[in-house]
Amino acid sequence: MAERSFKKEVEKLRLGAGDVFEGEGILAVTKALLQAGVAYVGGYQGSPISHLMDVFADADPLLRELGVHFESNANEAAAGAMLAASVNYPLRGAVAWKSVVGTNVASDALSNLASGGVTGGALVIVGEDYGEGSSIMQERTHAFAMKSQMWLLDPRPNLPTIVGMVEKGFELSEASNTPVMIEMRVRSCHMTGSFVASDNRRPAMTVGQAAANPRRALDRIVLPPAIFQHEIEKIEQRWPAAQKFVREQRLNEWFGPERDDIGIIVQGGLYNTLNRALELAGLSDTFGATRIPIYCLNVVYPLIPEEVVAFCAGKRAVLVLEEGQPEFIEHELSTLLRRADIQTKLVGKDVMPRAGEYSGQVIGDGLAKFLRDHAPERAPEPRAIVPVPADVAATVPQRPAGFCTGCPERPIFAAMKLVQRELGEMHVSADIGCHLFSILPPFSIGNTTMGYGLGAAAASAFKPEGKRALAVMGDGGFWHNGLTSGIGNAVFNQDETVTVIVDNGYSAATGGQDVLSSRAKNDTRITNHPIEKAVRGMGVKWARTLTRTYDVAKMRDLIREAMTSPEKGPKVIIAQSECMLNKQRREKPLLARAAKEGQRVVRERFGVDPDTCTGDHACIRLSGCPSLSIRDNPDPLRQHPVTHIDNSCVGCGNCGEVAHAAVLCPSFWKASIVTNPGRWEIWRHRLSQRVIGWLQQRHGRHLAARAF
Repeated sequence: MAERSFKKEVEKLRLGAGDVFEGEGILAVTKALLQAGVAYVGGYQGSPISHLMDVFADADPLLRELGVHFESNANEAAAGAMLAASVNYPLRGAVAWKSVVGTNVASDALSNLASGGVTGGALVIVGEDYGEGSSIMQERTHAFAMKSQMWLLDPRPNLPTIVGMVEKGFELSEASNTPVMIEMRVRSCHMTGSFVASDNRRPAMTVGQAAANPRRALDRIVLPPAIFQHEIEKIEQRWPAAQKFVREQRLNEWFGPERDDIGIIVQGGLYNTLNRALELAGLSDTFGATRIPIYCLNVVYPLIPEEVVAFCAGKRAVLVLEEGQPEFIEHELSTLLRRADIQTKLVGKDVMPRAGEYSGQVIGDGLAKFLRDHAPERAPEPRAIVPVPADVAATVPQRPAGFCTGCPERPIFAAMKLVQRELGEMHVSADIGCHLFSILPPFSIGNTTMGYGLGAAAASAFKPEGKRALAVMGDGGFWHNGLTSGIGNAVFNQDETVTVIVDNGYSAATGGQDVLSSRAKNDTRITNHPIEKAVRGMGVKWARTLTRTYDVAKMRDLIREAMTSPEKGPKVIIAQSECMLNKQRREKPLLARAAKEGQRVVRERFGVDPDTCTGDHACIRLSGCPSLSIRDNPDPLRQHPVTHIDNSCVGCGNCGEVAHAAVLCPSFWKASIVTNPGRWEIWRHRLSQRVIGWLQQRHGRHLAARAF
């Protein structure tokens, strides 16, 4: 199950010419694809475009009506290879994934696609996950686009521009016979706005019609000697054709006065942030009426020499706003100006940070430096800087990312900690997914992470001399890459690694999308293929499935057995439990509705007996659940604070299981909270309260008698 349904929103995709479309950026992208007559779409989920894949899935009935084929690809490489349909046929195709990691996975297919070129428009929608909210290494797609000569669009963040760039992206691809990439940043994906819609178009040719009438062109196949001609064709034909199209269609934009002695060149995706910085400096307004000329690059590759020269000519200095490094755009701009003998000074990374996200404050600070040096009369007044008290940094605790309350992966790493107590420290090869949080306290487990589904492969170099390496991957990573690169590789080489596969029942880290091993029934996809069956099919002899990860003692015993088993070859543990976050999203509304309707509803809560708790807090160190905190000890003779469970508890029972498995103090209790109880339950509750009250009174009288 996806973490969010778009079944209501996708009805907006049926709007026709003249209707006003309102919604998120990802919905606008889908609508633009349909208006452009796309023939097939595919991709792989990942931030910030996970919901784009969910929109595709929920819009599948409409896609079928229009004759559009939708493929939920196994990984980004499969999605990239899917664009082969546009090589020989006039089919418009679009695929989407998280970049740069997804682009890396798809690189082989993309390089071949860019070499041979395309006949139909081929669009790659990349979620440019760069900046403070990113979960990956800080690299940009720009380098890949330059390396393979794929044109790169970076649309200004408003819905009409985004929709226009999607539609023009197909035309640009067809005009230059080159695949086109379009960057969708986090803010662009989730911003809301409106645009005037057009009618959806059925593709001029469907994939079924193309398959029924096969075409073949030897000069498009990536084999010698054609590959040498492809390189020449890219530079002598495709590149000029792309520049001509961008120039004639005016895909880049100009804002502000026509003449000035300074100006700003900005990536399209940064335009809104720049305008906000200008607004705060008194040089623009909310609607973009800037007083400084701006050249907005909705196409960041290739650049258009004539436009660059025309904008910079006659200006003393131009500020270049290019996020990240190396500064590809700044270098190319400098080359274009020198070739044209334009002496305008380019100011970029000398006043802007070389790395990191260009937030409003960062751009504002760089803009102020630029103006002080080159237009001091327009420079804003320096802002008063309020010093932060020295003790604030020391007293405010860090808040590193961590597992959610009740996460079923937490007990897995608690069990690993217990095994490490017995066997000593282990090399743990981590993987992409929520299990990466185990690297941080309180678990501090995990030595490396090399890519989605590469956990087992990353451990393959560690041949045991007394202790096996341990690898972790999720079910999403397993089906994405881990089955062949990890498990198949380990079987073939008879590695002695132990791999724990966390099976949530869906790809939880990317938003709850179904995978092959999902237990849910999917109307359009095939599910219910057990992971254990798959690994045994690859040749794994030692494989075990634990159906409830919260059983810390069993998890500990399984890991210990795998680490010490005399059996040769790779060992695989499949640890199953549903993602608690998705489970709560699904069940809470149902329980609330049932309670409102008068039905009997039971929910479990856990607590700690403060009189029994010793204040050792080993339970917190082995669990780390956010619902575990501390409070003052009620015993005046004891100073150590006791453990406390707050109201965020979801009743998973992990804390009690950990305490039991680690033989900690028996201070945890479990209670069932019943809404709309039956008569028998009410009578039994009242009876137990009377009995307990009587026993308490008797105990009190006994203590009072002993006191005298």
